[in-house]
Amino acid sequence: MQPVIDMSREQFLRFCQLNRDVRIERSAEGNVAVMAPTGGETGARSGRLFAAVFRWVEGEGSGVAFDSSTGFELPNGAVRSPDVAWVPRARLARLPAEQKPGFLPLCPDFVIELLSPSDSPAAVRRKMEEYRDNGARLGWLIDPGRRQVAIYRAGGGAEWRTGSDVLTGDSVLPGFALDVAAVWEPGF
Repeated sequence: MQPVIDMSREQFLRFCQLNRDVRIERSAEGNVAVMAPTGGETGARSGRLFAAVFRWVEGEGSGVAFDSSTGFELPNGAVRSPDVAWVPRARLARLPAEQKPGFLPLCPDFVIELLSPSDSPAAVRRKMEEYRDNGARLGWLIDPGRRQVAIYRAGGGAEWRTGSDVLTGDSVLPGFALDVAAVWEPGF
């Protein structure tokens, strides 16, 4: 399959900079996807997820939390922007200064994708597998509509959990815990 829009890394970065109000990703094959803005419920849930990870990062300090507007250029060439991501400071410190303003050329160690009503569940599952296959050590796919969470770990498949549960950061984010019951309701 030929890319929909054939752009170099620099051209794609510039394209995204010119369209800052639009969330854009690119697959490893070069296909560009424009994501619709989220609705109120998804936005509130996503904000709550980022805030939980951010609070943990501020207290723990070994890494940096990134929101959904951050682009990561994965080793396979895809540019993805997970809803929430975390990268250890030690990995970020190895990046040359000129690489830090643009898409970060790495896969986050931890990612969260929140399934919204406009998302294709199959496409988001493939994205989670892509993160795992490109180096993510832990990932959570949260589906509020079904009250399910799929947990992706390095080298493994997805572990599905249904209902209210407390998710832990395992050895990737030691001490981090999220009560997903707080995510099921939008909060307004």
